[in-house]
Amino acid sequence: MSETPGRAVRLAELTYPEVERLLADPRPKLALLPVGSTEAHGPHLPLGTDSLIGEAVVDRAAALLAARGHVAAALPPIHYAVTEWAAMFAGSTSIAAETAIGLVLGTCKAIRAMGFDRVVVFTAHLEPDHIASLREVARRFEADTGDRLVFVDTTRRALAARLTPEYQSGSCHAGRYETSLILAIRPDLVRAELAAALPEHVVPLAEHIRDGKRGFLECGMAQAYCGAPAAATAEEGRATLATLATLVVEAAEQALAAR
Repeated sequence: MSETPGRAVRLAELTYPEVERLLADPRPKLALLPVGSTEAHGPHLPLGTDSLIGEAVVDRAAALLAARGHVAAALPPIHYAVTEWAAMFAGSTSIAAETAIGLVLGTCKAIRAMGFDRVVVFTAHLEPDHIASLREVARRFEADTGDRLVFVDTTRRALAARLTPEYQSGSCHAGRYETSLILAIRPDLVRAELAAALPEHVVPLAEHIRDGKRGFLECGMAQAYCGAPAAATAEEGRATLATLATLVVEAAEQALAAR
């Protein structure tokens, strides 16, 4: 994607008359919702890592969509989700699956009722029960409204194949993949000395999930990380951010074409 994004339209920064003018635009309108989490990401990354990544991806995607002639608004992130795998670490805040589903579904339906033609959901939080909750949101949204909710699910093989080798391995919680992204987005929040001192810790999370394990400690992640945070770079993070935004843009444009 060759366009240089400008500044995203952020719904939370608009006044209500500005939103009225946005919604009066005769073109189809897209709303992009980042769903994050509040959970431990190793000793070197902030609890809000997933929300920070989601917000940055959605901002960039909204700007790219605007550069391509679409009306698109980035919504404020939702910061809470099912986060049971990290629940034993201080600060991690998990909510029940049905609560999480209701929160995201209610938000998406309210945005649709406001006048947006398509709602696009992106998450950087990969806990299996969280992904399942968002798939259920998409199912209920379509059942309730007759419209499709666009969930950009990067755990699907075709999308994961476009991301980094560490991401594809599954051993990437607070590792090189996420640490690189935060170095690109908010380097001031990376505890760089701690990250540099962490040894690579390969954890076959997919196998552990199949074996019925249910948390980071059960998987041998005593410091709430796996992967290679010391190998992270801002350059890799910027490249990954661009790829993630492209995935969102492609999904949004496909949804508009099918409308």
